[in-house]
Amino acid sequence: MTAQAVEAQHYWYEQDEHERGRHILEAMRLYRAAEAAMRRRTRDEMHMGENDLLALRFMLRAKQEHRSVSPTDLGAYLGIKTSSVTVMLDRLEAAGHVVRQPSETDRRRVTVSTTDYADAEVRKTLSHMHHRMMEATTGIDPEMAAGIVDFLDRMREAVDSIDRTEPEGQPQH
Repeated sequence: MTAQAVEAQHYWYEQDEHERGRHILEAMRLYRAAEAAMRRRTRDEMHMGENDLLALRFMLRAKQEHRSVSPTDLGAYLGIKTSSVTVMLDRLEAAGHVVRQPSETDRRRVTVSTTDYADAEVRKTLSHMHHRMMEATTGIDPEMAAGIVDFLDRMREAVDSIDRTEPEGQPQH
């Protein structure tokens, strides 16, 4: 089998005038696979599920922005039911990662926030990876960086605009 035949089988895109786009999308697919593997290793190292880690990161970001987080906020962000949020928060609280407290504005409501222990554990686990990712951006000139950000924004918009009710392969109107 020739290298060209192997390359043509590499993904579902044919080799034609979209060659550059195919290479870009293939590189993105490989990056996403590597990122998924890294996230799985991170979850395993921290003994957490996907939603646990996403919730911690959401709460850590909110804490940096001086925003409070309610269980309802977490449910909306994660796309899970209130009962699932409660179970997850029970687990995270028992592990020392989060605390629940009455809301400062409405004592009937509860807010959740990360503990210093959670912040330290996430930083310890992810800091090396973040450092390596930042190193990968070293040397990218401002024009190329702007192009990369624009491309990623357009890809996010393309993916976010997919209507799940449309049959696959059908253009949206």
